[in-house]
Formats: sequence, C-alpha cells, structure tokens
Amino acid sequence: MTAAPLDLASIRLAPKVLLHDHLDGGVRPRTVIELADEIGYEGLPSRDEAELGAWFREAADSGSLELYLETFAHTVAVMQTSAALRRVARECVEDLAADGVVYAEVRFAPEQHLDGGLSLDEVMEQTIGGFEDGMRAVQAESGREIVVRCLVTAMRHAARSREIAELMVRFRHQGACGFDIAGAEAGFPPSRHLDAFEFLQRENAHFTIHAGEAFGLPSIQEAVAYCGCDRLGHGVRIMDDIVVGADGLAELGLLANYVRDKRIPLELCPSSNVQTGAASSIAEHPFDTLARLRFRVTVNTDNRLMSHTSMSEEMLKLVEAFGYGWSDLERFTINAMKSAFYQFDKRLALIDDVIKPGYAVLVG
Repeated sequence: MTAAPLDLASIRLAPKVLLHDHLDGGVRPRTVIELADEIGYEGLPSRDEAELGAWFREAADSGSLELYLETFAHTVAVMQTSAALRRVARECVEDLAADGVVYAEVRFAPEQHLDGGLSLDEVMEQTIGGFEDGMRAVQAESGREIVVRCLVTAMRHAARSREIAELMVRFRHQGACGFDIAGAEAGFPPSRHLDAFEFLQRENAHFTIHAGEAFGLPSIQEAVAYCGCDRLGHGVRIMDDIVVGADGLAELGLLANYVRDKRIPLELCPSSNVQTGAASSIAEHPFDTLARLRFRVTVNTDNRLMSHTSMSEEMLKLVEAFGYGWSDLERFTINAMKSAFYQFDKRLALIDDVIKPGYAVLVG
C-alpha cells in the first residue's frame, strides 16, 4: 500500500487530539447572526455570513493579543441564554468531529455568560449538556465517537478565579476536566491567582495556564514554578530561553531545560500565535525548533472563527512550512493524547485503538 498524500483531504481523515480551543472563538458565523437576531443584539459589524466571517479574521490579524481579544465581545454577547450555550456547544462538537478530531478539551469562561440571568451552575449545565448533545448526534449520524470535555476558564483580569476553580471541581464528574486562566497576560501574572491553583492542587485537579504568548519568560516561570501548572497554554515564548547557534546547535536556559525535562506540554497554536504577534509567520514559528529539541509540542486551533482554521488546516500549514510527514503528525497527536486531562487507561485506549490504527491506514 502507498501512503496517502499529505493534503488537506487526507489530513482530515487522520485522528486528531485538540487541547486548546475556545468555545466562544469557534462559533459558526451563521450561528452568531441567528443568535443575535433572537436577542435583538445590534452590535454585529455585518449580518452577512461571509462578510462577518471575514471581519472576524481581519479584526484578529492585529499583531496584538489585547486587540485580538476584542473580537470576542460579539460572540460572548450572543451566548447569554441556555439555548444559545447549548447550541454553540453542540455545533462545536459536530464541527470538530467533521474535521477528524477524536478527543478535545474545549475551554470557556462561565463568568462571561451571566448577563442573561443564568447562574454559574446553569451555564455549566447547559454547556456540558450541549457537548453531550453533540457527541450523541455524531454517534447517531456517523457511527463515530468523539470525546469532548470542558476546561473551565477564569479571566485573569477579574477576581473570581477561586470561585471558578470551585465550580470546576463541582462539575468534574459531569464533564469538566480541568481549569485555566485566560485573557491579557501583561499586568495580570498567574501568581495573582495562586489561591485558586493551591485549591486545585489540594483537590487533585488538573489545570493549564495561558502563559508565554503575549508576555515572555516571567509569565512561564510563574505558571510553572509558583503555580505548578500541568500544561502551558501556548508557551511559545519559551524560545526566549533558547539560543540556537549558527551551527544549528541549541543551548537551553534553566527554565527551558526544566520545561523540557518535566515534559510540560506546550499547547501551541500556530495561526493564532502569528495573529497575536507571538510569532512573525508560520515559517518563523518556533514549533519546529521546539519539536526537534523534543519538547512536548502539541498542535491546536485556539480560535477557529478568528483564525479561520481547523486542526487539519493547522497541521497542513506545519507540513508545508517544515516538511513534516505522517509519522510527525502522529507523534504530535500522541503527544496531545498523553497530555490530556483524561484517565490514564482511557488515554492509552485512544492511542492504541484509535490514533495508531488511524495513522497506520494513512501511512499505508
């Protein structure tokens, strides 16, 4: 048998694992418009599906994390009711499954969805319910299985992280797999939320931290050394602690060595990292350097609407930039599955029964 071509159609057939994807950053443009009509939201820059999708992409291409985050005002505004949350969560699962994703951890900030009168618990119930609706629909329509779990996020500029951490723990047996903090990094260090992280550690709960995207090594240092994160959300700026000589040999600083030695996963999001200015281009993205140095790199979408992307498209961009083959994509996928906030035996089962056989077919 010959190997499948490394094109978008073939990559879509490959089983994928997604660890860093924002629910409010992946809403279908048509859904944004319809939900806005339902609640009378007048703030959309366009009510044409194609134009609105293009606006999100163009507005996100700012080179600034702070400006990039402003695009979320519109998606969050239309996600304030039970029906809206449930619909967006269901469609998220359907869209990921159509792209070949077999396991995903989708994150969102419940505190941003209270304007319609819902409580934090109701927001969680509806969102997780939507994920469950989507998983059942995929199984019924295609016979395939996808596992989607919820990463509960607190906003780093707010003061509710301990409350949101407690919310995550309450729902951990109902589909919540871990905790995260997100939002602008500069001026809002991870250690500001130390109480939440210490609580989670006492509760034996997993957490990742957005760090090393718009802000450099101090953010990563705090996330790792002070807060004890399991994974780094982005972490692309770990390159600031690596010097690559003219001979191609790399010298790692203490922090970079520690992150690599401890196998702390990096939730890299190539297209988004370019949009926010963390990398100048896909070709200049440090993904390949980090992969060659055997950091635990993973491929992620971050925000599928704002970046007009999918897991398959992110993988294809890396193939085109760095010449990766099927074995490389399989390694990145296994890296992600190993790093998932999922039971060990279930991680192994997905690797052995789904991921490896799925790539074996494509390799030929």
